[in-house]
Amino acid sequence: MGLMNSTDTVLDDKAVVAAAERALADVAAVRNEVAKVIFGQERVVENTMLALLSGGHALLVGVPGLAKTKLVTTLGTVLGLHSSRIQFTPDLMPSDILGSEVMDQDESGRRSFRFVKGPVFAQLLMADEINRASPRTQSALLQSMQEYHVTIAGQRYDLPAPFHVLATQNPLEQEGTYPLPEAQLDRFLLQVDVLYPELDAERQILLETTGRSEAKPREVIAAERLQEIQSLVRQMPVSDKVVDAILSLVRSARPGHGNATTDKNVAWGPGPRAGQSLMLTARARALYEGRLAPSLDDVYALAEPVLQHRMALTFAARAEGMSVRDVIGGLVKQARG
Repeated sequence: MGLMNSTDTVLDDKAVVAAAERALADVAAVRNEVAKVIFGQERVVENTMLALLSGGHALLVGVPGLAKTKLVTTLGTVLGLHSSRIQFTPDLMPSDILGSEVMDQDESGRRSFRFVKGPVFAQLLMADEINRASPRTQSALLQSMQEYHVTIAGQRYDLPAPFHVLATQNPLEQEGTYPLPEAQLDRFLLQVDVLYPELDAERQILLETTGRSEAKPREVIAAERLQEIQSLVRQMPVSDKVVDAILSLVRSARPGHGNATTDKNVAWGPGPRAGQSLMLTARARALYEGRLAPSLDDVYALAEPVLQHRMALTFAARAEGMSVRDVIGGLVKQARG
């Protein structure tokens, strides 16, 4: 199957393999550079990278102090992306994200409005503690995350390419927070749960980060190269078997589609965007691991980060102590047979 590069020219089979091998080498170099700064957390790094390689956004959920912010800034540097950071607070306004119009006056006394761009005009936007802002402010990101432009006073302003949002959220502290609406959660390609590090990784963190100097990441690839890899990911071949597995898994997570466990425990399930996310991230995972086509294992490995923020349990299921992860785990087990 021929792939297309950024200029949309069809590559022959040898060129396809060569392009894929170059991409594999670049991705491996990025992984190695990130590993110099972020110790352990391989799954977190992998899933966040998969979101970026797929051209999407990721929601990092974890308690404070687990290097979520450091991971985002490190990826921005390593991937050669222009980054900005917004600390979400209850008094944050939409204009603090998007920008605002200011009035200018020239030498002749003539007045006119000029748009001053906000921090959303970056290639990698870190939305720190995104659930601390009010719903009105959270909604300022909806258009940019889906349509890659913003509209101010009726005027359209395109965002830089590529454009990615990596948001963080603390799952424990709920006082003074506003849960993200389903429409916004669905715009995140993956929800990446950041857990406590393993013992060896935590030992390395203690030794490496409390000395006189810390390792600093360097740029490995440019933003343009990331876009080329994203284009390659989108055109990797996917077998009918993998497509059928994605459709079957996503549809089994919806109540009313013939799965008894889902009908009993799930209030609402994932929409078509979940299937699109699985298609993209399964391809990206194959490339990340040095393969040229995704497998069923890629689909099942990504089921939890793709589906968990796109479905909700019934009150009865929550009362029984069940979690969304339990339901997804059961569906994957059924799919594996």
